[in-house]
Amino acid sequence: QVQVTESGGGLVQAGGSLRLSCAVSGRTSRRYHMAWFRQASGKEREFVAGVGWTATATYYSDSVKGRFTISRDNAENTASLQMNSLKPEDTAVYYCAADDANWINYYSSVPWQHWGQGTQVTVSA
Repeated sequence: QVQVTESGGGLVQAGGSLRLSCAVSGRTSRRYHMAWFRQASGKEREFVAGVGWTATATYYSDSVKGRFTISRDNAENTASLQMNSLKPEDTAVYYCAADDANWINYYSSVPWQHWGQGTQVTVSA
């Protein structure tokens, strides 16, 4: 059974930085696409960033491009999201997702098979 665990959320002032981490355990012999989504209160879950198995392919939503950086460590089965220049509108619960499909639409939350429990990120003005 695959488990996805996030860590690193918290409270930060606008303009500050946070780093989120995600660990995949269980069937670690599989190759997983990994991504971060977020869901603000009263809003739908939205794509934030994704990274392919080789880590050479990365994907970002327009709202975070240039401020957030996704990376991964395949040896440890982890992925990280470095968030800089944070804004109050980045406040949300952030979820890590993993999937071992041959191909996946990173931008949609629908196909992702494995999800973490979420970690709260709050950015104060």
